[in-house]
Amino acid sequence: MENVQREIDKEKLIDILTEELPSLRAKIGVTQEELSNLVGISRPTYSAIETKKRKMSWNVYLSLLMCFTQNEKTAPVIEAIGAFPDELKETLNINNRK
Repeated sequence: MENVQREIDKEKLIDILTEELPSLRAKIGVTQEELSNLVGISRPTYSAIETKKRKMSWNVYLSLLMCFTQNEKTAPVIEAIGAFPDELKETLNINNRK
């Protein structure tokens, strides 16, 4: 398990997701306010992340990732851009659930 942890480049994954935030949010048709409430941060904080004035935390990344992977419009995009790699799924035990 520790070896998998080291293979995950959190900064890279955060950068990938940050780049796509405006289009992902538009695809599900929510405002910054609605999405920020969903993941538990303030709208100004979310706005600063989306406009790349502030780096998102790993916890915010995971929260946004869960929102977008649960939506049929954004889940394929998350897969296509590589924002949820197999190594992270294994770490989170996503593929091993029954």
